[in-house]
Parts: sequence; structure tokens; C-alpha cells
Amino acid sequence: MLDIRPVVHLIGLLGLAMGVLMLVPAAVDWQAGNSNWHAFARTSFVVCMIGGLAALTTRNGLDAGLGRRQSFLLTASLWAVLPALGAIPFALGAPYANLTNAYFEAMSGMTTTGTTVFVGLEDLPPGVLIWRSMLQWLGGLGIVIVALVFLPILRVGGMQHFQAEAFDTMGKVLPRVYDISAGLLQVYFGLTLAAAAGYMAFGMSGFDAINHAMTTIATGGFSTSDDSFAKFTGPLEYVSVLFMVLAGLPFIRFIQLLGGSWSAVWQDVQVRAFLRWIGYSVGAVIAYRLMTSDAHFLDVLRGTLFNVVTLFTGTGYGSDNVAAWGDFPLLVVILVGFIGACTASTGCSLKIFRYLVLFEAIRGQMQRLRRPNEVIALRLGGKRLQPDVISSVIVMFTVFVASFILLAVSLSLTGLELRTAITAAWTSICNVGPVYGQEVGKTGAVDAFPVAAKWLMIFGMYLGRLEVLAVLVLLLPRFWRG
Repeated sequence: MLDIRPVVHLIGLLGLAMGVLMLVPAAVDWQAGNSNWHAFARTSFVVCMIGGLAALTTRNGLDAGLGRRQSFLLTASLWAVLPALGAIPFALGAPYANLTNAYFEAMSGMTTTGTTVFVGLEDLPPGVLIWRSMLQWLGGLGIVIVALVFLPILRVGGMQHFQAEAFDTMGKVLPRVYDISAGLLQVYFGLTLAAAAGYMAFGMSGFDAINHAMTTIATGGFSTSDDSFAKFTGPLEYVSVLFMVLAGLPFIRFIQLLGGSWSAVWQDVQVRAFLRWIGYSVGAVIAYRLMTSDAHFLDVLRGTLFNVVTLFTGTGYGSDNVAAWGDFPLLVVILVGFIGACTASTGCSLKIFRYLVLFEAIRGQMQRLRRPNEVIALRLGGKRLQPDVISSVIVMFTVFVASFILLAVSLSLTGLELRTAITAAWTSICNVGPVYGQEVGKTGAVDAFPVAAKWLMIFGMYLGRLEVLAVLVLLLPRFWRG
């Protein structure tokens, strides 16, 4: 029998923490003289009560530690329960969203997807805007901890390759979670402060800078304006590119960097591939745009660099209509959205690491065809690739692509035009943000989508953020039988 007390206890504690954090937007609205602070204050009390009672009634649940099955259940439950709690202020206060829209916005926030159903962002209470950004900031930090601690232990999608780098987290999970979380929080908070300072230095207001700093480092993409980053074009785009790239790097490397290992970042094969592939994709789109338009080179450079990097990292800001650039640039940004940033970053999608493993496996297979009697050892970054890592990555690719196709077909059956359905499936399961199609509003919001399409996108965001396999394993009867 699966003991769920450790899972309920931890979710209760995190729910309690979330309830306390709701006092921040409540204070922001109260300071602004907006009556919406009541919604956050009431929700804070309710969520604190629910979380506190759940943690209190299961306080002995952690005595035996957190096992593999509980870890699976915890990772899957967190990204379902916490968005539900985070959605309550949207339903009780402005913008008075219905259940579907409130949960959609909260799920998009905590999974750092960035797709929105809210319009008229400039007219929303400031507490709502700061809460959206906080949801993304919390979700970004949470997924880094999951990627460094839980997924390597659960051997999901080849992540066992990083067990040694994740501070040798095998065995009892929780003591190592606290150690890793402390280091990550320092790095994460430091990058957020640096991003906020950079934004303010180049002209953003303090409020806008804080919001965009949180959603940049989380690679989430929520903005304070319906125009997204088109409101802040110019040098601010370069500032954003810098911090989006930093947020797309493995956070474990920043911790090692603070520990004095200066070469750790550049020696990471993921980092080199990530920067190189960004250069390739940006260069290709710039060349195409210069050949097909008479725009000024510096404008093309800035706009292309920003909009390609924001989709490569899964942030999802927009400063221009990428779809209007032509079919080739749109194809490039779709492809980079499928790649994503580095493993153990706040970035999204399949991640650079898995592509490197896949390419190495293909290279090895080609060598075996040429020299069938030779023993070929596959290596990545000087580290031998174990067969279980390679097979896990191949399974991950297969399940990811199959899930994308199934989601796209399902979305098209709700009445969405084919291009809209495909990009909605892409943005959901890759946690990228924008959707392209005739049903999308001028602001990029998907508020006009059918209810069924919104729930399918919610499920897609949930699957994509938890690496698909971590969710699907819960559907196996053997999991529950132990």
C-alpha cells in the first residue's frame, strides 16, 4: 500500500507557504488603494488553513523518508494542486475569471508556459500582475529543483546521467533537497535582482522591472502589458536576451561557479551547444530577413536576436509579429521551441542534453554499421553514456512527439483551425508561450478558445513541464500495487 502521508505533508507545507506569499499581492493592491486586496487576503487565509491542516495531520509522514513512488507522486501532484490554489485569487477578485480561465492562467504561470487568457493587462489590479509573475517565478525555481533532485532519482528521460552532478542525491531525498534548494535559491534570487537592476537601469519602471525580472529568470514570459515586450523595444531587448540566456543555462553550474570552479560553465557540452545553436538560428533568420526586406540591419539584428532567444529558452515574450516575417523564420522558431534550453535550467521542452544524446546514439549506430565487430563506447562531455540513459532518451523523444501529435489532433477536433491547433499543442507541451492562428486575439491571448481546447492545453502544459513520463507512470496499475 502506497503511503501518501509524505506527499500530503510536503504539499501542505508548500500550500501554506503559497498562502503566506499571497499577502504580497494583497499588500501591493492595498498600497495602490485597490479593493482587490480583499480577494488575496481571503484566499491567503483559506489556503493557509488548508495547507496547515494537511501538513499538521500528516506530520509523522516523513519519518520513513521519501521513496521512489512517493517522489513520482509528489512531482506529479505539485503541479496540479499548487496551480489550483494559485488560481483562487483570479476567480474571487479582478479579473473575476471563471474556473477554466483561472486555472489556465495559474497553470500557465506555474509551468512557466506564458500563454494567457487575460486581456487588458494594463487595467488589471497591480496585485494580479505581481501574482502572475510570482507564480512563474515560483514555478521556475520548483522545476529546477525537480530537474536536479527528483528526475535523476526517478530515472526519467535520461536524467540519471546527472545523478552525480546533483550532489549525489540517491538514497533519502529530503535532506539533499534542503541543501540543493538553499544553493539554488541564492543563485535564483541573485539573478532576479540583477535582472531587475538591469531593466531599471535602461528605463523600465520599478514595478515593470520587478515583474519582468521574475518572468525572465523563470523563462515564463508573462508581461504587464498586452503588447508584451513591444512596449520596451530598444536596449531593454538586449538586457532581456542576456538574462534569458543565463536562465537557460544549467543552474548547477552557477553553484559550482560560486564555489570557485570557473571552468565548469564553459566545459559543459550543453552550454557550448546551446550558445552555438542560438547563433545558428539567429544567423539564419537574420540572413533571410535581410534578403526579403529592406529593414535596417541593426533593427533586424535586435528584433531577431530577441524573438529567437525568447522562444529558444521558452520564455515567450514578443516584441514583433514573428509570423509576419515569413514561413522560414516561423519554421525556425517552431524548431527551436522543440529544442529548448539546457537541462537543470528554467528552460522548457526536450532540452539540449537529449538532442546531444540522440545525435551521439545515431553516430554510434552508424559506426556499428560500418564496423559491426568493434565495441563502441558512446561518450558525452567526457562522461560515458550508459545504455539505460540512451534508451530513456529515445523513449522520451518517442513519447513526447506522440503526445504532441495526439494533442494537436485533439485540439483540432475542438474546432480550432489546423495551424492554430498545431501551434497551441506546440506551445503547451513545449511550455513556450505564443500561439499563432486566426483564433488568437490581437494581444496574443487565447481567451476566445473553446473551453475544451483550454483544458487540453492545460493538460499539455502539465505534461510538458513534468517531462511527460513522470506523469504517465502514474497510469500504470503496477505503480499503485508497488
